[in-house]
Amino acid sequence: MSRLCRIGATALVLAFAARIAVAAGAGADVQLPPFERLTLANGTEIALMPKRDTPLVAMTVQVRGGALEDAPGREGTESLLADLMQKGAGGRDAAQFAEAIEGAGGELAVSAGTERLVLAADFMSRDVPLMIGLVSDALLRPRLDPAEFAKVRGLAQQSIAAEKDGDPRALLGTFGDAWLFRDHPYGRPVGGSEESLATVTLDDLRRLYELQVHGDRLIVVMVGDFDPADARRRLEAAFGGLPRGVTPPAAATAAPRVEGRRVLLIDKPGATQTYFWLGNVGAARTDPERTAQLVVNTVLGGRYTSMLNTELRVKSGLTYGAGSGFDRLRQPGAFAISSYTATPSTVQAIDLAISTLERLHADGIDDKTLASAKSYLLGQFPPTLETNGALAGRLADMLFYGLGPEDVNGFAARVSAVEHGAVQRAIERAFPRASDLAIVLIGDAAAIRGQVAKYGPVTEMRITDPRFAPRREP
Repeated sequence: MSRLCRIGATALVLAFAARIAVAAGAGADVQLPPFERLTLANGTEIALMPKRDTPLVAMTVQVRGGALEDAPGREGTESLLADLMQKGAGGRDAAQFAEAIEGAGGELAVSAGTERLVLAADFMSRDVPLMIGLVSDALLRPRLDPAEFAKVRGLAQQSIAAEKDGDPRALLGTFGDAWLFRDHPYGRPVGGSEESLATVTLDDLRRLYELQVHGDRLIVVMVGDFDPADARRRLEAAFGGLPRGVTPPAAATAAPRVEGRRVLLIDKPGATQTYFWLGNVGAARTDPERTAQLVVNTVLGGRYTSMLNTELRVKSGLTYGAGSGFDRLRQPGAFAISSYTATPSTVQAIDLAISTLERLHADGIDDKTLASAKSYLLGQFPPTLETNGALAGRLADMLFYGLGPEDVNGFAARVSAVEHGAVQRAIERAFPRASDLAIVLIGDAAAIRGQVAKYGPVTEMRITDPRFAPRREP
């Protein structure tokens, strides 16, 4: 760990985990520490969770809206705004702002998501006033400096180009979303494309900022060693004067699932490997059957001994890893299987992934595998709540989606209660049939073009194209 104040953190983590974790066999639930909620007159939601076990405080601020607010053709505006908010705010320029954070041994990051902008900070408890001041400066008084804007935009464009030129795995999901959610807001790249970033101006960032940053869009969470009365006073002083917004946050409607197959082949000439993504529309964050879906995905592609990794890595040696997962948003995001393999084994690996999905639908999950998956999830869940930052992020997520403490407190009970009927419903409703897939392949088109045509109609583009989806014909 990078922070000196976390010397001995292993012992502290174990002590905390011992308080919130319960042996899987006992079937009891992990419990969130107590917290209080209040809403300021301007609509800002605040949650305070005092926790005295370490002299640390984490703070998370979420702003409803996110990249859904980007103007069409200017995708990446929200992402650039997030980057620029860290490059000078209040009375500090970029260097001074970074020094104020590092000088206190703290951390502060701003990131953009599809549906929200997130500020996350982690400081010593003695520096709570500084932390709140820096976070409120970044959110309410960003400098949005023209010189810094040019730097962050240039770096964003260079990063995309570098990933395309090197290992494109980090971009596979972006290509997948763009191909699956064609003409739907969830298909627009949060980080933008080389093409869209080139069109974004500083005025675009300023307009987006004015649209989004309002009191009734804010969720503010603090977790750790602080005095609640002092925190309430400081947070109200920092955020209570922000006016309410005029327009509601942007929201997406549910996208239809893909019927049949369609293939996007992205040519990366000379590539020695093919990266593949097989997906369809999955399930939302608040789906009532999300626990059973999680259990099923653990079996299919959510752990090392999953069906996909066993078939593609352990048994066949076709890849170093294969997995699957859901992108959880207000509306159903993507469910996808992804992996990569040597160019000559492209079809063999994809066939194996598809046949594994077919086997899930045909055979379901047996008693032994179901019990193993449930035990795995019960053991993996407590560590996700070990730190103040993890708790702050989870609590903010719950408030964002309108979920109560039962989202955490009832997790173990819900997992333990999953039975075969719920498993089968989850498979049928949330996991695509092998016949209904949006497929993305990044590889040497000359070497694999003829072979992959069997998966469905093929559309081609080049990895060097400055976008993540083929251009629509007029």
